[in-house]
Amino acid sequence: MLTPLKQPIVFELEGFYIPPGFGPLLFFLALLTYLVVLLGNGVVVFVIVNYKNLHRPMFVMVCHLLVCDLLGATTVLPRIMMHFLTGQKKIAYIPAITQAFFMHTYGVAVQTILAAMAYDRYIAVCEPLRYYAIMTSARLHSCCALAWFLAVVLIAVLFGFHMNVPLCGRIIQHVYCSNRGILGLACIPTPTSDIYGLSMTWSVSTGMFLIIAFSYIRILCASVKQGTNDRVIRTKAFQTCASHLVVYVLFEIASLTIIVSYRFPLLSQNIKKFLSILFIIVPPAINPIIYGLVSKDLRMSIIRLFTIQASHRS
Repeated sequence: MLTPLKQPIVFELEGFYIPPGFGPLLFFLALLTYLVVLLGNGVVVFVIVNYKNLHRPMFVMVCHLLVCDLLGATTVLPRIMMHFLTGQKKIAYIPAITQAFFMHTYGVAVQTILAAMAYDRYIAVCEPLRYYAIMTSARLHSCCALAWFLAVVLIAVLFGFHMNVPLCGRIIQHVYCSNRGILGLACIPTPTSDIYGLSMTWSVSTGMFLIIAFSYIRILCASVKQGTNDRVIRTKAFQTCASHLVVYVLFEIASLTIIVSYRFPLLSQNIKKFLSILFIIVPPAINPIIYGLVSKDLRMSIIRLFTIQASHRS
């Protein structure tokens, strides 16, 4: 019979296998990745917040997305860096639950925010004359708040199932804490949590995909109806949505690598674990670049920021 763990509960993350002498190098690479994420997302968020010409629905939603990216990266990368540098694998119960909660919140919030952005692009392209009448400031902030609220509530309910569940194991076989990783240590089966987790994941992924697909199908239809001769309108429509579509596809591909990697038993555990953290490394590192390259207003604001800073120093 399994014996429940005594308080205080301390888990041990299995983590990466680190060859002797490679810890400092891996720490430096993880630190460099984290600094890229912090700098890229931080600069874009700062520019959007401080430049009034960017206080438009599209940029406000981009700001929310990048804050979400910062949340995901900050939840995981600092602890991985500590693991590389010191070999520390232990994590107390409350920090473990906190990390798992924010990790899952990040995963849901990214999808809800991207869906809200797709709907915004649909209105901008299909109803350009009524855009600012439809997407008012109140409605914009309500959409953003709803995206976050939905993510937090869904994950809060998921983690509500952790209450009063006795745990009998200590080793979490991953590099970060997750709902499944923690409940996998339970002394008893947790069918309610399993069913809710799968249903919630499927519902969010499918629902947000349908919203995004609907928005882009309508955008495509509206662009085609403009006629083959009106290339300016069609080009503008596709350029407006290109960055958002690329960001969504990148996130989905990075997320799918987690599922796909575990279907290949010949892959080493280190590779599988590395692939499982790509969705909090690749999108946060690339998203600022994508939006900076596509949006001329955002790009010029960033250039102006650094130009001002350079002139002050000189």
